[in-house]
Amino acid sequence: MASTGAKPGPTSGFQVSSFKCSVEANLSPAPGLKLETSNLNLLLAGHGYLGRKIAQVFRDTLWDVTAVARSEPPGTDLGCGAPPRSVTDSPSGSITETACDIGDSAAVSALAAHLPRPDFIVHCASSSRGGPDAYRHVFLNGCRHLLAHFPGVPLLFTSSTSVYAQTDGSLVDEESPAEPTRETGRILLETENLVLDHHGIVTRLAGIYGPGRSVILKKFLGGQAIIEEDGRRFLNQIHRDDAAHAIHLLASRGDEFHSSNSNPSIFNLADSRPLSQLECYTALAEMFGRPLPPSGSRDPKRKRGWTHKMVSNARLRATGWEPEFPSFLDAAGIVAGTIGTPPT
Repeated sequence: MASTGAKPGPTSGFQVSSFKCSVEANLSPAPGLKLETSNLNLLLAGHGYLGRKIAQVFRDTLWDVTAVARSEPPGTDLGCGAPPRSVTDSPSGSITETACDIGDSAAVSALAAHLPRPDFIVHCASSSRGGPDAYRHVFLNGCRHLLAHFPGVPLLFTSSTSVYAQTDGSLVDEESPAEPTRETGRILLETENLVLDHHGIVTRLAGIYGPGRSVILKKFLGGQAIIEEDGRRFLNQIHRDDAAHAIHLLASRGDEFHSSNSNPSIFNLADSRPLSQLECYTALAEMFGRPLPPSGSRDPKRKRGWTHKMVSNARLRATGWEPEFPSFLDAAGIVAGTIGTPPT
């Protein structure tokens, strides 16, 4: 999230949008289904690509969501997707977007003063491709302020598998060493430790893709893909929708996953089949009838560092979660048709 320069005052640090996605409260429940009179409240810090889907998943399962974004440009789609529909056998909740700079303590204090106490917090805000300063502001300071101004509310932080710096092609799980070589990765790790110290939950996301977004497909279809060296480097991916449903599961069963000193709640959020670059691009070439990308040298200037590892999702799957798209290739054909279009 890029800085706007101005800091909100203690009573003007946020503003609630007049736009609200909601479903009529007088829905008739299906036979045998109890109609709840009070929804749970989610504070969602981050309403971008992943956050919009998280908000929809929670809304559709009896949560009222307050989605916090850094700013709210006039005329912007606030991310609720299609207009809400009344579904008689699934009474739903609401999404309200609020503008707030979570990296500013006064703004978060003002937010806390005006909101009902949330039952759960998800931090999935983006650094907007910024460097260490942006990471520190959005991730470390953002989590610190949320924990301080909403004491006792469980918080889930979406981190990254980039904290694993392995380059030997090994299988990494949550017990593997996390020793990032880049400063941005070290800030993520510091943020993780802060959240875990407050008995929160950490998810380490692989490369996220889905409707309208895929770095791999964009490069391949645009003729910019390169197979690094012999193509052995592993690609770890997760579909946006699978990530959102995993986060919902962890939040809904949060009491089971609170961190302790002996049992930190860290979950790798990746699909079930890491692919080597060569395997991935060979399959895409066959799928789309295109030539295999050329070989080239590795990129030592990769923002997250050059790594070569297979990320295990076994711990997350043990909770009962299963990805709808176990492999990137399972969704590639669908996602390809959406590249360059607004995400749904």
